[in-house]
Amino acid sequence: MSMSSEEDTWLPTRSSLLTRLKNWDDQASWQEFFEAYWKLIYNFARKAGLTEAEAQDVVQETVITVAKKMESFQYNRQVGSFKGWLLQTTRWRIADQFRKRIPENRPLPHPDDETARTGTVERIPDPAAGMSDSAWEEEWKQNLTEAALTRLKRKVSARDYQIFDLYVLKHWSVDDLQKTLGVTVHQVYNVRSRLMKRLKKESDDLESRPF
Repeated sequence: MSMSSEEDTWLPTRSSLLTRLKNWDDQASWQEFFEAYWKLIYNFARKAGLTEAEAQDVVQETVITVAKKMESFQYNRQVGSFKGWLLQTTRWRIADQFRKRIPENRPLPHPDDETARTGTVERIPDPAAGMSDSAWEEEWKQNLTEAALTRLKRKVSARDYQIFDLYVLKHWSVDDLQKTLGVTVHQVYNVRSRLMKRLKKESDDLESRPF
């Protein structure tokens, strides 16, 4: 699977997608899942202290784990969310990468041997460090914002989104927009008002979907 896509579709997992993922032959659903979650898993692994290559391995191993477990996974929001399950699975795969840093043939030191103490770099990092629920939640929310923007871009005209992108997201001045795009002050404010409302609606819709 590719580690990049033309568009990152950051969507919370819908029950329908979870059901479809149980069908191993449904390649479209697996591609949708991968594109929706690889960057979330990758960024979380990087923030936990892994290298780029290690983080990519975490993505692959996490997706493989999901593939193996999905057939028996039962969605029940009262018991626990898929988001929580994915978080725990990602943590395990990150911990696996940290354990691989210790040479298999290196003898274990005796607890009382003062000379056997390892340097900070050689120690296995605390699996909990950099992998908190709050860190995961932060990444998740950022993904929701990107998903809402992606959906907004698909539903409005290219001209309106360009104005919105430059004025709201890239913080261009109205004067610069007038000179570059030939728009009026009224057009800029009108687009900002309309698209901000639509962006909020998209965000609310995404957050209301079951995980």
